[in-house]
Amino acid sequence: MFDFVRKHNRILQFLLVLLILPSFVFFGVQSVARFGSDEGVVAKVDGTKVMQPEWDNANRQMSERIRAQRPDTDAKEFDKPEFKKQSLDQVVREYVLTAAARDQRLTPAPLRIQRIFETDPQFAAVRNADGTLNKDMLQARGMSPAHFEALLRQDLTIGQVLGAVSSSGQTSAVASQQAINALFQVRQVQWQKFDPKQYASQVNPTAAQLQAYYKDPANDVWLTSPEKADVQYVVLDLDTLKQRVSVSEDDLRSWYKENISRYTEPEERRASHILIKAEKSASPEQKKAAKAKAEQILAELQKNPSMFAELAKKNSDDPGSAANGGDLDFFGRGAMTKPFEDAVFAMQPGQISGVVESDFGYHIIKLTAIRGGKPQPFEAVRAQIEDEARKQAAQRQYAEVAEQFTNKVYEVSDSLKPVADELKLPLQSATGILHHPDGKDQGVLSNPRLLDALFDPTNRSKGRNTEAIEVGPNKLVSARIVKYEPAAKLPFDQVQDKVREHWVEAESVKLARKDAQAKMALWEKSPEQATLPAPVEMSRRNMFGQPAAVLEAVLKMPADKLPSWQVIDLGAEGSAVVKLLKVLPPNLAPAEVREAQEQFGPIWGRAEADAYYRALQREYKVQYLNDGKKVMDAVTGAKK
Repeated sequence: MFDFVRKHNRILQFLLVLLILPSFVFFGVQSVARFGSDEGVVAKVDGTKVMQPEWDNANRQMSERIRAQRPDTDAKEFDKPEFKKQSLDQVVREYVLTAAARDQRLTPAPLRIQRIFETDPQFAAVRNADGTLNKDMLQARGMSPAHFEALLRQDLTIGQVLGAVSSSGQTSAVASQQAINALFQVRQVQWQKFDPKQYASQVNPTAAQLQAYYKDPANDVWLTSPEKADVQYVVLDLDTLKQRVSVSEDDLRSWYKENISRYTEPEERRASHILIKAEKSASPEQKKAAKAKAEQILAELQKNPSMFAELAKKNSDDPGSAANGGDLDFFGRGAMTKPFEDAVFAMQPGQISGVVESDFGYHIIKLTAIRGGKPQPFEAVRAQIEDEARKQAAQRQYAEVAEQFTNKVYEVSDSLKPVADELKLPLQSATGILHHPDGKDQGVLSNPRLLDALFDPTNRSKGRNTEAIEVGPNKLVSARIVKYEPAAKLPFDQVQDKVREHWVEAESVKLARKDAQAKMALWEKSPEQATLPAPVEMSRRNMFGQPAAVLEAVLKMPADKLPSWQVIDLGAEGSAVVKLLKVLPPNLAPAEVREAQEQFGPIWGRAEADAYYRALQREYKVQYLNDGKKVMDAVTGAKK
């Protein structure tokens, strides 16, 4: 009974979601000339502008959340258009749903907000034992109670826009069965792959063919050396400022005293109990009998306390602990029901309680051990405190120094030495920096916004500094080009071997497809001549057993007339000839069918909610501009 609450250390997922919600802070206008323009706007929703800094903030918070969950994530993933599209989608979604909630006059009642906070398990980490808000926990996450309440209200408000749609996903039995058949259908096929490598020896290009292939504009992409440059750059970040900060010993000790709770391990207690079960719904007679039994066991324990484990095994109605002599292991405050917790935290080790009543029945408790609850010595946490103090001091300085940095790289636009000297920052150099790294790690010079500004025609031709660009949390960079090399098609002599290799590969793919088509025509006309392997069964339940392209093509093949034949294009992998023999019903147990049907309703509901959201996007005229449009176009182009 107590297994589900004992040692329950759940991560506060909802709070993390709230922390990445856009703050909707309105950024000041830098000049009258820019007021009313679309400069710095990445999207518009119902005429409302979504600004670049807001998108940057959401992108940064999303990347920080992912780093916290998966520390080994490659930082280059955060610069990809697909990742940036996710954070922009998130910001735009909040604007769309907020506008819809406003127009639909949706707002959660205060009592509903309070009830959800008090009862939803995901808020357990920010609830005190008495149900009030844990302000210390919020402060550790940089949030005030008012901010938390506002974000919770906002989340519940916009949740109402799609909530009613997604929760109403209901389908007919026929539709569910059709979906199950389509998803789990099994097809029996024979298929053979035609590998281009088997045809490579049959092709031998002439000099004229290689020249023609070299001159074909379609091949310019891989025959062109990339745009690159030698670069100077200056970085301003918190780590640099932290090294300059000095903190006195007195300040460190004061910080330690003021934040002693942060360096104190939470007190945990280990207890054993004997439960005589009596549910809340039990009759008065049943409760009376259970209490009498508990009192009888307590009387035996008072005579012989050493029998606690033996009596727990014989009498306790808690199956999770009875077999262990009633042992519940260590637990902290908030893990157990309140009457039980109050009794345990009022006891001394070795002490046996009286009969304690809870919603589960009547308990007899023995406290066996106490750990934690004592602060770590100052010397043990001094380095941690000093690092935190330096970090906070650096954060206080950062805004002022960042403004100096931003102004200086603009005022002296043809050199970075002045800003480096004034702020005592190292002037760094890098050679062969690519405008489009395509996965190559160039450190801070991998940031797409920085690279676009650096390779801007005006900046690169005059060697100008880029503006101060934020490439990470509290990290600004300005760079300038010292030497520029434009993209250029490589001479034929340098790439002759590469051209021949590509030509052979391309022609081998053509030969493989031609042979596959010829074989299919022959085998379809004369099945007895076919040399196809033995039949196999393909389905989405066994999707990892076959190439994805073959599986998808097989599941789409017409089945009205069998056998059915098709040549499947596998791209650089060649081609495949497929013979569809039979269409078999899903091989699902009744329990699996029921489970699939139960899951289909919520899936349908989510699909309807997604469709409704797309309709809201059209209604509120969502459009993407500037860098927002570039990212959307890049992702769309990649999908095509």
